[in-house]
Amino acid sequence: MSTDKGEVTNPTLRSVIQVHPDDNVIVAINALQAGTQLPTPWESITTLSDIPAGHKIAIQNIAQDQAVFKYGYSIGHATCAISAGEQVHSHNLKTNLSGNEKYHYPGIELPKPVDETQIPTFDGYLRKNGKVGIRNEIWIVNTVGCVNQSAKRIAELCMRKHADKADAFVALTHPFGCSQLGDDLSNTQKLLASLMQHPNAGGVIVIGLGCENNQLSALMASATGLDPERIRYFNSQQVDDEIEYGLEQVQDLLKLMKNDQRTTLPVSKLTLGMKCGGSDGFSGLTANSIVGRISDKLTQYGGRVILTETPEMFGAEQVLMDRCASKEIFDQTVDLVQSFKQYFIDNNQPIYENPSPGNKEGGLTTLEEKSLGAIQKGGKAIVNEVIEYGDNASLNAGLTLLEGPGNDAVSSTALAAAGANIILFTTGRGTPLGFPVPTVKISSNSTIANKKPHWIDFNAGQILDSDVDIDECADKLFSYLLEVASGKQTNNEINESREISIWKNGVTL
Repeated sequence: MSTDKGEVTNPTLRSVIQVHPDDNVIVAINALQAGTQLPTPWESITTLSDIPAGHKIAIQNIAQDQAVFKYGYSIGHATCAISAGEQVHSHNLKTNLSGNEKYHYPGIELPKPVDETQIPTFDGYLRKNGKVGIRNEIWIVNTVGCVNQSAKRIAELCMRKHADKADAFVALTHPFGCSQLGDDLSNTQKLLASLMQHPNAGGVIVIGLGCENNQLSALMASATGLDPERIRYFNSQQVDDEIEYGLEQVQDLLKLMKNDQRTTLPVSKLTLGMKCGGSDGFSGLTANSIVGRISDKLTQYGGRVILTETPEMFGAEQVLMDRCASKEIFDQTVDLVQSFKQYFIDNNQPIYENPSPGNKEGGLTTLEEKSLGAIQKGGKAIVNEVIEYGDNASLNAGLTLLEGPGNDAVSSTALAAAGANIILFTTGRGTPLGFPVPTVKISSNSTIANKKPHWIDFNAGQILDSDVDIDECADKLFSYLLEVASGKQTNNEINESREISIWKNGVTL
């Protein structure tokens, strides 16, 4: 149950969860058969049909058009009369969202800083520009998909010859850069330029072809925060053997990187990116809730948290707006949300066609419900920055809202490009995806954690099937993240799952 509106506290070890006392639905922890008597205080109610795990059950009669509440907020309205004990899902619940939402800024009191002597530490790499990396890798970035294989070949050869001289050699390949125009070309350049400046890379090789729209010279000029000592770049058409030339450039970088040492640093130097994918009915109750505790903890310590997936703020955006640090940030948040809605409209797409089929199978019905669960990842942290796709987040304490779609690969890549040292990726259904930075997969349930231990790094489902409460589980996750920041590999690193995906929303020649 919950005491604060929208915040999930520890669900007791029972068959159902009521998220907030004002809710008129509860969530089945395990599948329930028709005729099952609900626990106290709803013992007078029996289920009227089979209820899958993660799905909602009415705990009072709900009239047609009456609001359905979860997290203490409306998640839509009943399309017909619903009886107590009945399943509440797509057949009888519909979104209230219409595209005409009005927003207001209440003003907030900013939190007091934490005593610096109480801030935990980790062992990372302090870069010349003041940023901190948690890996000392060489990233090989290409301007255009035509040289993908060259980048991969260089990375493979380096792993054979120099595996002991860097944490990893990672080819960040993609299919774009040729024949792109307008926003497409701009997105590609911004995204790649930001990745090239990431502090987890102790050295960067940039490979161009020579004739592409994404010209190497323009890309390099846009990457204004680069350390010139730690980057090498060339066009393949202008050298005799691009593989041999690339290997020579890597060796130059390795000579510089051999003196890099981990030092003890405060967690205020960390930046975390928050992402959910393949959500189920438990995601907002377990995995996203403990990640929200991490957001609160890190921002209180002076660190930066980045939240993206703009469409998965729709229906819950006012909750985030209530935490904006100023009227200026509030206005930027409104513009972020409204501009993304207009993006849907301009492409003749419905704004509220979300959740996905997998989400619905897992128990999520409306976008309000999905969004209220998704924004749990931001905890109660103060929103004090709003940035565009491809931009870098600041190094100051607080919560950044990053423009980006809900697509797992595109938004996670954007989190890495914005400067996230680690991505916390919550999931109810699981995915093997991994990104340029360590990607911690956090399961919402124990079933997927047990089935896919080579995907899942941390099981938040233990909250449902053990005596571990949310705060204790969050503390365990925070300790694990400090280990990752100090060098412990995540499953995506072990499996060499490092991918990028760039937002394409324009014209191709």
